[in-house]
Amino acid sequence: MQQKISLKLLPSAANDDAVIKRTIAQSAGKKTSSVTGYHILKQSIDARAKTIWVNLTVQAFIDEPFTARQIQHFNFRDVSRAQKSVVIIGAGPAGLFAALQLIENGIKPIILERGKDVRSRRRDLAILNKEGIINPESNYCFGEGGAGTYSDGKLYTRSNKRGDIDRILSLFVKFGADENILYQSHPHIGTNKLPQIITAMRHQIVECGGEFLFEKSGGSYN
Repeated sequence: MQQKISLKLLPSAANDDAVIKRTIAQSAGKKTSSVTGYHILKQSIDARAKTIWVNLTVQAFIDEPFTARQIQHFNFRDVSRAQKSVVIIGAGPAGLFAALQLIENGIKPIILERGKDVRSRRRDLAILNKEGIINPESNYCFGEGGAGTYSDGKLYTRSNKRGDIDRILSLFVKFGADENILYQSHPHIGTNKLPQIITAMRHQIVECGGEFLFEKSGGSYN
């Protein structure tokens, strides 16, 4: 059977698979050998007191075969010859996810971005950091992926009632993020991984027939 169980563990124990299985077994009144595996559904840290605790909610597999976590499926369609197209201003998070949603609905996205792609942005940022010379169109704020791509990479929103957050997190995982963002209370992809993930999103959009037009601002789309 499968059972949802809440656990309170020390940080060292929360990273130990054997300890987690043993604790699940104790909570369920079973032998440890009965626990075939588990999925972490939610993870948070309680650091309000001197002793730090990790709170886990797990989906435990007990006395039945364990099955791997299923990532949400996405139906990206070929829109290269779509009758409808939508122009998206900006290749930040909103623009990228809008483009992916349009592709699933059979509509071709055309993305206009005033800055450069993530690889070119890296070169401009290197000049900014080393020489103090800023490119007003390609910097920490402007360019593919938006402001968070090279500045942090935290995923946090209070808008729990304004969209399918799980869908967005699953998209990040599909394009290369760690699965732990699906259950951490304050997920963090990291600047070291975001550029590759953003690039993978662009490749998917282009492969489906979408278009990217970089270094477009003012009225330069034609």
